[in-house]
Amino acid sequence: MGCFMEKEGLHLLIADDEENILTAMVNYIRKNTTVFTRIDSVSNGQEALDLIYRNRPDVMLLDVQMPVKTGIEVMEESRVAGICPETIILSGYDTFSYAQQAIRLGARDYLLKPCKAIEILTKLESFAVQKIKKNTALESEKNYQVKMAKKYIKEHLTEELSLALVAERVGLSMAYLSTLFTQNLGCGFVDYLNQERINRACAYMHDGKMKVYEIAFKVGFHDDKYFSRVFKKVTGMSPSVYRQNIGIYEEESMITF
Repeated sequence: MGCFMEKEGLHLLIADDEENILTAMVNYIRKNTTVFTRIDSVSNGQEALDLIYRNRPDVMLLDVQMPVKTGIEVMEESRVAGICPETIILSGYDTFSYAQQAIRLGARDYLLKPCKAIEILTKLESFAVQKIKKNTALESEKNYQVKMAKKYIKEHLTEELSLALVAERVGLSMAYLSTLFTQNLGCGFVDYLNQERINRACAYMHDGKMKVYEIAFKVGFHDDKYFSRVFKKVTGMSPSVYRQNIGIYEEESMITF
């Protein structure tokens, strides 16, 4: 899968119950920056929360006072759900308690209306750049962790391997390593392991002196029938047909009378 944020751009959510301000902000941002490839706008707190749950924006610009739910409540409930976009609070109220709550919930800034459009855009772009850097660093770390897992598998291919064992060896949880394989390699752990073992088996197939069951054991399979099923699933043909295609035959089939 591996859809990295820096390739797709960032997603901005703007929530404000004043329609004229909302429309003007959306148009200004779209006209003056390309850092946000998607901009959603809503006019009440519940709509904002629904969109956050559904689309997980990277950056948010929230008005404090909105119908149904306030910007503070939106921040609070999204964080309870584990969704924490970079957030700027925009408010017409110069109230310390609002600002205090916003900062406590992780808001990056608290701006008072009226506020110049260029000031809002500058702050949004600044936080967006930081978000991109953070995403890039995270992807780099993920790639390194996957690389270490692949290296361990390659070096211990003939041994009994499991997701739990490899996760332990590279210092990750089973669930996280499984997710990394799916996101970065587009397949699950078992599928990747089988692919690597069959790739190694294909190299051994060129040695006409080795029996299929010997190759199976040499690449980590202890059941030659299961090996044959996996081999066919990966290559589209049985081990014997594969050998025939490359001109290699079992010694018994080469005996003449």
